Amino acid sequence: MVINRKHILLIATLVSVVLAAVVGCIVRIFHQTALDDTALMLIGFPGNIFMQCLKMVVLPLLITSIISGLAQLDTRQSGRMGWMALSYYFTTTTLAVIVGIALMLIIQPGKKRSNVYLANGISSENKQPSTLDTALDLIRNMFPENLVRATLQQVHTTYKDNHYILFNNGSAPSQKIGNYKLPHWTIYDNKTLEYVEGMNVLGLIAFCICFGIVLGQLREQAKALIDLILALETVIMRIILCIMKISPIGIFSLITKQILEMDSIAETAKSMGWFVLTALTGLIIHGIVVLPFIFFILTRKNPFTYMKGLLQALVTAFGTSSSAATLPVTFRCLESNLHIDKRVTSFVLPIGATVNMDGAALYMATSALFIAQYTNTNMSPVDVIVVSVTATLASIGAAAIPSAALVSLLLVLTAVGLPTDIVPLIFTVDWLLDRVCTTVNVLGDALGAGLIHHHTKSDFEIFDKNATASNGSHHVTPAAESPLPHVAPSTPIMVPPHHPTNKPMNNIQ
Repeated sequence: MVINRKHILLIATLVSVVLAAVVGCIVRIFHQTALDDTALMLIGFPGNIFMQCLKMVVLPLLITSIISGLAQLDTRQSGRMGWMALSYYFTTTTLAVIVGIALMLIIQPGKKRSNVYLANGISSENKQPSTLDTALDLIRNMFPENLVRATLQQVHTTYKDNHYILFNNGSAPSQKIGNYKLPHWTIYDNKTLEYVEGMNVLGLIAFCICFGIVLGQLREQAKALIDLILALETVIMRIILCIMKISPIGIFSLITKQILEMDSIAETAKSMGWFVLTALTGLIIHGIVVLPFIFFILTRKNPFTYMKGLLQALVTAFGTSSSAATLPVTFRCLESNLHIDKRVTSFVLPIGATVNMDGAALYMATSALFIAQYTNTNMSPVDVIVVSVTATLASIGAAAIPSAALVSLLLVLTAVGLPTDIVPLIFTVDWLLDRVCTTVNVLGDALGAGLIHHHTKSDFEIFDKNATASNGSHHVTPAAESPLPHVAPSTPIMVPPHHPTNKPMNNIQ
């Protein structure tokens, strides 16, 4: 039997997970005492290198993906269709995050075990900032004063040691400490703003969003810069693909070390099972309830009849785990099966494959909360909001390639100060969740194209009638081939590098 090259990495990853579990269990059985720190360090060394490679590409991926995606969404020239697409993407992604977080807070899969995990570097001795201070820190970090510093540090409200001010005004009773009698004393908290280690994810995302929108408005004046950013994005994604090719080795190392450090394998497996169940439930609810409901409310058409025409694209998305690789099939399903205007598909689908990542946003939010629950890290309501906002915005920068959400997950963890040493556990189930996420992403793009087609159909008809009247007896370009309304004929529509008209998809695994 000949194995498809596209499936080699998937098979190798699954084999590495199984081998890591087997090797870890065998070592635990025949080596009753715990391994020393040096042995554990050497076992996990290849995995640490793999994680460092992933962290290395987080910042360039964030910058290039967000800017390139928004730079091509020119809402000024594309008019109504552009604003509809932008509103749809933001709404569905936000709802996906809300669904995922709600399920995580209700089910709490990370706490489905009896033993308690103590994360490195987390201490409860220091006084935690109030909800108001945390909310203000969130807003402050969205407007960084120095972009270079934002790549390394973020603003955080801290409380210094209490200062005891002693005074005697003659009106308050004295306090007695030991054999000494002191006058009335008052305690003041010394609250200060400090820069702490950790990338200012929200600030960088906010700047990239503004930068991308302005580039999209400038278009021709900034064409050289847009082309440069598109090229950089292609290079970064190629580097990520190269890193993922060594993922079986890194995953084997990380999982083996994790198993050897576990207090109870059964308890961890139980928590992971609940996490997978919770994440899949959230993805299914969003895919077959939330998205179809939005489609029905805004079009008054049966969404499931519409989804029948997308079956081939959805199966391809699940098999390839890549929105970009599925684009040609999605185009064919929408234009041939569902008769969506080509002017809509050529505008909505390429942009959607870049910035509309409902499944990835839900995946990142649920993973972050699972890690918080697993490590017994208390999260305030504002912390949950930070996770929601960061997951929503970071999904814009998630590349349309397999396992890209895991790279963006590191951004979400950094934003709230959660440990990254539990991420290897997420790797064990990523092969399944990533495929379901991609399927939801493609479904969201396709439903969005149908929704926008429904509301712009009359505009296209008027445009075509005017074109027919102006041309008289001359040949008229068919509706499926004519330029976009509100777009100057001399202004070409820019599409991201994932678009099938720009490059073939057979090099994406």
